[in-house]
Amino acid sequence: MSQQTNDFSKWYIDTIQKADLMDYTPVRGCIAFKPDGYELWEHIQGEMDRRFKETGHRNAYFPMLIPESFFQKEKDHIEGFSPELPWVTEAAGEKLEERLALRPTSETMIGHLYSDWIKSYRDLPVLINQWANVFRWEKKTLPFIRTSEFLWQEGHTAHVDEEDARKETMQMLNIYKEVVEGFLAIPVYDGQKTPSERFAGAVDTYSIEAMMKDGKAVQAGTSHYLGTKFAEAFDIKYLNKENKHVHVHTTSWGTSTRLIGSVIMVHGDEQGLVLPPKIAPTQVVLIPVGPWKKNPAIIEKLDEIFAALKAKGIRVRLDDSDQSPGYKFNEWELKGVPVRIELGPRDLENNQVLLKSRDEQDKQTVALGEVVEAIEKELEVMQTRLYDKAKAFRDANSHTHIDSLAQLHEHLATSEQNGTIPGWVLAGWCGDDACESNVKEETKFTTRNIPFNPPTKKHTCINCGKEAQHTVWFGRAY
Repeated sequence: MSQQTNDFSKWYIDTIQKADLMDYTPVRGCIAFKPDGYELWEHIQGEMDRRFKETGHRNAYFPMLIPESFFQKEKDHIEGFSPELPWVTEAAGEKLEERLALRPTSETMIGHLYSDWIKSYRDLPVLINQWANVFRWEKKTLPFIRTSEFLWQEGHTAHVDEEDARKETMQMLNIYKEVVEGFLAIPVYDGQKTPSERFAGAVDTYSIEAMMKDGKAVQAGTSHYLGTKFAEAFDIKYLNKENKHVHVHTTSWGTSTRLIGSVIMVHGDEQGLVLPPKIAPTQVVLIPVGPWKKNPAIIEKLDEIFAALKAKGIRVRLDDSDQSPGYKFNEWELKGVPVRIELGPRDLENNQVLLKSRDEQDKQTVALGEVVEAIEKELEVMQTRLYDKAKAFRDANSHTHIDSLAQLHEHLATSEQNGTIPGWVLAGWCGDDACESNVKEETKFTTRNIPFNPPTKKHTCINCGKEAQHTVWFGRAY
């Protein structure tokens, strides 16, 4: 049995360590991002940020420390986060008058400030995003996927009415879907969270859900319509055109560095990391082979290819270190570099290079005069190929034939017996919280979301057999 199937967590940890993406620190659940790991985040950040700005959002920064009294103002919010909050109680040798939380999210601080900033309908909408770190003291941690401190972006917007705020909520969810599918090559199901799974203090929460290679779900991005809940708690009012003071409608939305973990878990293979070209820190590595040191023309030619690729904006490295070619091949494969180019004396004689894609077994022979075009094409093709492979995997492990708890138990028993992953199940739900929590209790399957476009509509509740109000994805999640 493969390591991915046998012990996915061990495979995952081995993969990120061999790829040199992160390191552990003495603080539980807090990791150091090494340059390759951080660059993955920079590329995600760049792609998101560009889209945020195109839709009129601007970046700002808010304090990390939040007074305890702010949390008390929105009851659901503090209940949702209190177990995860680290507190600062002392500074400069003195006990603080009021405890300060390290931010788990910034709705409260931003709500407090928006109440000063927003006075009239002319001030709206307020479209602000923050790139920051947040803290949620996790009991079980996994690098990138679930850490006590993580990096993210959080958007916080204020609007004149519900219609405008809901439009914003959906626009941001769609941006997340476009980036995760188009840039990270990860297929997602978009939909609405059930009440038990929605963000603490939200009216409605929407998510994109991605399937990892062990069949578990990662919530890859969320967008929340907060109604006037936070506006009422923090007294965010504006003077409308009818000269009346009314509450604003707010939204918040976020994605985090768990997207890095998702990329690794969706695309990685038995050999380790496989990176989609668009996100890879190094997209192409050039490696001289054979007795190349005695033949300066080889390095000259590789330098020429290097310059041509660089001019096209391709992130390229030339590995002219003293290590053997086999060692180099292995090293760069572990780092997940999409394309490798090999050039040796015989290749030079034949006016060609060998091109090897990280996710394909065979090497291609490419004429020297066509190498740049061939690489550009391969990067494009590989990006699509990785998405298609991930989608085929997800679809093969998305089960739509299970309609009762007994069938789900049978499905789980068969999966365990055959050593296969249980994947996700599309099932009906009557809308009763008790039915949802019973499924969770008996199977550890939680509702992922109520998809906007389910592959089929379900008519009976998986738990009680009554008429279904919703068609829902169920699965085990990180």
